[in-house]
Amino acid sequence: RGYDIVYSPHIAKIDLWKTSGHLDFYKESMYSPIDVEGQEYILKPMNCPFAILMYKTKVRSYRDLPLRWGELGTVYRYERSGVLHGLLRVRGFTQDDAHIFCMPDQLKDEIVGIIDLAQYMLRSFGFNEYEIELAVRGKGESEKYIGENENWVLAEEALKDALEQKGLEYKREEGEAKFYGPAIDIKIKDALGRGWQGPTIQVDFNLPERFDVNYIASDGKKHKVVMVHRTVLGAMERFLGCLLEHYAGDFPLWLAPTQVRVLPITDAHDDYSNRIKEQLTGMGIRADCDLRNEKTGFKIREGTLEKIPYLLIIGDREVKEETVSVRSRKNGDEGSLPLSEFLVRVEMEAKNKT
Repeated sequence: RGYDIVYSPHIAKIDLWKTSGHLDFYKESMYSPIDVEGQEYILKPMNCPFAILMYKTKVRSYRDLPLRWGELGTVYRYERSGVLHGLLRVRGFTQDDAHIFCMPDQLKDEIVGIIDLAQYMLRSFGFNEYEIELAVRGKGESEKYIGENENWVLAEEALKDALEQKGLEYKREEGEAKFYGPAIDIKIKDALGRGWQGPTIQVDFNLPERFDVNYIASDGKKHKVVMVHRTVLGAMERFLGCLLEHYAGDFPLWLAPTQVRVLPITDAHDDYSNRIKEQLTGMGIRADCDLRNEKTGFKIREGTLEKIPYLLIIGDREVKEETVSVRSRKNGDEGSLPLSEFLVRVEMEAKNKT
């Protein structure tokens, strides 16, 4: 989708956060400054100022745009101890952050492209129910936000137009915008109907203004670039927590940490069992082999409790006939299958995300 991968530092001088406005509008969620040889540094609460610094390393032309930079960036936010909650609310987390620099006439297409990507990713992980919110400024709360009113109106219109072009229903949430711009927030619902923060798309005319971020247009003059912040899965820790809640640990095959476990009945079946495991791992299937001197029933119960999609029981008959006795999480005991047939089956299931 045209993204380049970038990496940014974990700390920056305090001046960067003053320029960005984070120190004025986001200070309560930032950690205290760190003194390094007389200079004050702060752990980054967001990645966006670094993307701007990278953009400004050289003069950019309209021919360079849009620029799409993606990063698995770790950020640090001071959350009160009372709101911390397992994987779902933490103080340091890694998110699939991306920043897009574009011209105003490219903006709507970029937002539509992000919405397409977000919907594809949510469907892939089995989240088919979600609500969309358009987070905008609150009335009479201008002191909470930076930037000119004209830019806010343009940003809100671009987000609204993209949602309407996609034919998506959304709820307008006044007072929920970030301090630097409005956003589309997608709240995913798990199997119990609970809502969690999912993809977010933020349009930002204001940080480019504060950092004087330009491009040379076709008229040869400097024009302000438009910046889009986006995450699709959001914080990896929180998304993993949502997946665990959504599936109750009962992951589909393609997501299961261990997809297949091979269970030899005695050590006489170990060689064949190991060959099966090697064939599976060679195909990209996450498989292991339980060679412990335990009863087969115990191994089966343990694998069932771990919610492993496939358990393969190997005895004399399976070794002799080059078969596997299949026990699936969905269907229970499926009986004997030729090894070659099972390999094709599990490979297709993993590939098709079933």
